[in-house]
Amino acid sequence: MPPEPRFNASLLEQQLVQEDALLRGHFRLSSGLHSDTYVQCARFLRRPELAAPAMAELAQRIREAGLQPDVVVGPAMGGVVVSYELGRQLGVPAIFTERDDTGQMTLRRGFILQPGERIIIAEDVMTTGKSTKEVARILEGLGGKILGVASLIDRTGGKAELSFPTFALLPVTAATHAPDDCPLCRAGIPVVKPGSRPEKAFS
Repeated sequence: MPPEPRFNASLLEQQLVQEDALLRGHFRLSSGLHSDTYVQCARFLRRPELAAPAMAELAQRIREAGLQPDVVVGPAMGGVVVSYELGRQLGVPAIFTERDDTGQMTLRRGFILQPGERIIIAEDVMTTGKSTKEVARILEGLGGKILGVASLIDRTGGKAELSFPTFALLPVTAATHAPDDCPLCRAGIPVVKPGSRPEKAFS
């Protein structure tokens, strides 16, 4: 029998649509930008039987690139489940960063890095690369070495300008607009903020 085809972008997109995880409308993203598209990966990740094969494909791509991480780190909240399953697939520990009382991203809950530990950053969706860069700076400041970033969805359109390799299963092209120059706002379409970053982060 021929081998089963590997997990691919078309399959992931189909599953996202089926799970109502790929949304169209008028959204305010965590970056503060407005967009006509939003991927709510939590609705996809709630299904372990869907998430595990997707993360297995990401893990395989990382191995094929010759990367051998010591730990996977995901920024809360979106990266928590992704980092856990990717760490399981790679056979390494998985931890996460989260914001402290001042809004700064940091390691908490007793998580530590050893100097020189090799890290894969795990995201559900990369939108601008801003949160990835923030987490990378924090981890490098703690002595970690960033090998790359892995995500289910890449919305950056190649504009993130990251200094390390990226691995993503599905590129999603979506229009984004500054809040003060948004045609969806001008059309009177109500904006929805489906993400999890506190409102004060946009001030």
